[in-house]
Amino acid sequence: MYTWIQKCDAYIIRRLQKLEVPMARAAIFIVYVWFGFLKLAGMSPAGPLVQALFQKTIGGVSFPLFYVFFSLFEMVIGIVFLIRGLERVALFLLALHLFTTVLPLIFLPALTWQGFLVPTLEGQYIIKNILIAAIAVIIGSRVVPIRP
Repeated sequence: MYTWIQKCDAYIIRRLQKLEVPMARAAIFIVYVWFGFLKLAGMSPAGPLVQALFQKTIGGVSFPLFYVFFSLFEMVIGIVFLIRGLERVALFLLALHLFTTVLPLIFLPALTWQGFLVPTLEGQYIIKNILIAAIAVIIGSRVVPIRP
């Protein structure tokens, strides 16, 4: 009985190991393309937060133009994660994006915090990016090192 459980356990682990990176890539693709498309279509609930951060930090450029490029940038991140060999590019773009998405927690505390360590819904939306970063680490850990 115990050996049957061990065999079953080993089989499940092997299957999960084969699925982990493809599922991680697909998850990032779905989230980034979907959310980017919603922004591009003007239907994203994150729009006001992005606009508030834009006004607080960037300015000087038309927000509608910036928002289109930001939407496309998110979609590109998702697409690049699907292309083998572009993991380093994808991870760089993702790191840049994640850095910018954390900024409202600092620059817009009235919109992202309702109390000490109690995020608003917008704050929770931002904090969940920890999961995206963790998935990206898994993908990055499977990249073959550059050889001389």
